[in-house]
Amino acid sequence: MREVVLDTETTGLDVLAGHRVVEIGCVELLNHVPTGKTWQTYLNPQRENEREAFEVHGLSDSFLSRQPLFRHKAEEFLAFLQDSRIIIHNAEFDLKFLNHELAKEGFDRLSGERVVDSLHLARSMFPGQPNSLDALMRRFGIDATARTRHGALLDAELLAQVYLELKGGRQADMAFAVDSGAGNENGADGAAAPALPARQARPHEACAEEIARHEAFLDQLENPLWRRDRS
Repeated sequence: MREVVLDTETTGLDVLAGHRVVEIGCVELLNHVPTGKTWQTYLNPQRENEREAFEVHGLSDSFLSRQPLFRHKAEEFLAFLQDSRIIIHNAEFDLKFLNHELAKEGFDRLSGERVVDSLHLARSMFPGQPNSLDALMRRFGIDATARTRHGALLDAELLAQVYLELKGGRQADMAFAVDSGAGNENGADGAAAPALPARQARPHEACAEEIARHEAFLDQLENPLWRRDRS
């Protein structure tokens, strides 16, 4: 199963006020294991950042003005997503911005049905507790020392760790292989099973000495069950 953990940075909080996406970061998971494959881009929003947004991500207007437009990266972005499930923290916010950008360039919107909101997962597990990404990283003991500012790719990488903890812990590599059918001489991955050395069967019948000790022990018991069956 392929999943993509996704995060964005924007010029502000309100898409209806004309705010735009300035960075997208994606991390690939296969069967709940990070593959190391990522996708990231900065974008020219063709407008200025709000001061509060700049203080969060630190991407200056001058830097962003030299980046590609969304229309020039949209197909590459969608090609990385493929038809995979998408993992987003507080998905409503990111989807609103991404779908605005996609619709503006004539692309289909991302369906909410393919999105897992890790914020909803966290709230179901920790009701009434802080469930921001920062709070969850602290709760799960995830190292975020490299995170001096928000960045879409770094946050997606951290979210991937949080998501795997929410799904039961990062131990997918310890899963047992499933036998695909009786009589199959190969392993679950199709490789031939290693040949085991032949060994003689161990003797299971009691020897005369063991029988004598057992009878001596029964002599010490009153009407032992083991001798009732002999009558």
